[in-house]
Amino acid sequence: MTTPLLEGVRILDLTNVLAGPFAGYQLALQGADVIKVEMPGSGDLARQLGADHALGEELLGASFLAQNAGKRSLTLNLKSPDGREALLRAVREADVLLENFRPGVMDRLGVGWKTLRAENPGLVYCAISGFGQTGPMRDRPAYDQIIQGLSGMMSVTGTPETAPLRAGFPVADTLGGMAAAYAVAAALVRRGRTGEGAFVDVSMLESALTAMGWVTSNYLISGRVPHPMGNENFTAAPSGTFRTADGHLNIAANRQQQFTTLCRLIGREDLTTDPRFTHPADRKTHRDALRDEVESGLAARPAAEWEEILSDAGVPAARVLSVQDALGLDHLAARGFVHDLPFPDGRERPLPVLGSPVRVDGEPAASPAPPPLLGEHTDDVLTELGYAAAEITALREGGAI
Repeated sequence: MTTPLLEGVRILDLTNVLAGPFAGYQLALQGADVIKVEMPGSGDLARQLGADHALGEELLGASFLAQNAGKRSLTLNLKSPDGREALLRAVREADVLLENFRPGVMDRLGVGWKTLRAENPGLVYCAISGFGQTGPMRDRPAYDQIIQGLSGMMSVTGTPETAPLRAGFPVADTLGGMAAAYAVAAALVRRGRTGEGAFVDVSMLESALTAMGWVTSNYLISGRVPHPMGNENFTAAPSGTFRTADGHLNIAANRQQQFTTLCRLIGREDLTTDPRFTHPADRKTHRDALRDEVESGLAARPAAEWEEILSDAGVPAARVLSVQDALGLDHLAARGFVHDLPFPDGRERPLPVLGSPVRVDGEPAASPAPPPLLGEHTDDVLTELGYAAAEITALREGGAI
């Protein structure tokens, strides 16, 4: 079996809700020992979030369960001197610390970067925030929707009639978390060469803008102001979402050969000689008319059949699926992407979670341990840090853990 990429790396995860926990989960899936540091009594706010209210009441909210498998939970009250001392002791043994408080909060608690670097010069400290640690907006609160709006994402999502439109999932949080995970991995590579730690400053706003591709590049390089185009692809036509006999199909016939093949397979070879559609630029100019013509051919078969026919012929095409249908794809099952874990409190029900999108040496990441109960590993971790049983009891009685 392949040795996990991050085996032996210890990460202190002080993050809450999504961007930070997502980063920690991706690192845990690659074998890191991720210790989730939580406030006694309440823990990560995500423990109370998700569609199942009853689970939230038990501090096992679906939002928490989805992003915290494979982690160990250590409760520490960082407003307590003894709690802060325990964190400093943990930092001396750690490789990475993740946090997503507003800039300055860790300093006010007495455990900011300068303090932690003095305890462990090789520490990789990763701070995830809405706007980064510097700049005039650094102190503003930020949630996913705030970033979607400020980044311009919402302005180009939807149609001219429906924009601005929020993406139906927390894309800005996820992008910020993924940027943090790769930055931590990169910082660990440098530390492996030089022994030098790093302060990693991740901005969700900048992560979102970085991911917007031609929307930003066309404006920066060509001065072209982007606008919402619904399901159409700005760069080519026919490229977008099309109606079939029973549902919608995404087609990306961006190359001339793909367009020619598409026309042949839908029984509309005449479109290849139509002067409105002969050249790629003409097809973009007349994309609405071309859509009508292509859909007239697609009406002969259901979307699933067209997906097979076009894909087999080299024309990128796939159905537009619901979330439940996407998660039920045989392809994902064959790759073991969705897998069941035991439920954290031992109840008789499976806990389905997503695995890593990355395979190493042809193998998927190993299934992690279930997400932790709040404080489940506090005694174990403190014992590893050298605390005696009597000291742990005193910490608990003093409200530090």
